[in-house]
Amino acid sequence: MDKNIVLYILLIFGISLGLTMLALIDIIKKDFGSPAPKILWHFIALIPLVGWLIYLIFGYRKGRKKSLPSKFH
Repeated sequence: MDKNIVLYILLIFGISLGLTMLALIDIIKKDFGSPAPKILWHFIALIPLVGWLIYLIFGYRKGRKKSLPSKFH
């Protein structure tokens, strides 16, 4: 295999891993109303290479950001 192909594959996987981590962090920070949708979005986000994209397109606007407790306002 050519070195350039290996580097491109590593770059794609690295970017995908980073975007997957961002999706998972966003899912953790959001309230989806019940645990079931949150768990489902976690599994979807973990689909290799495309899970983060599926979450970004279909799930990003589903949950609401958790509000801070009143002592932080």
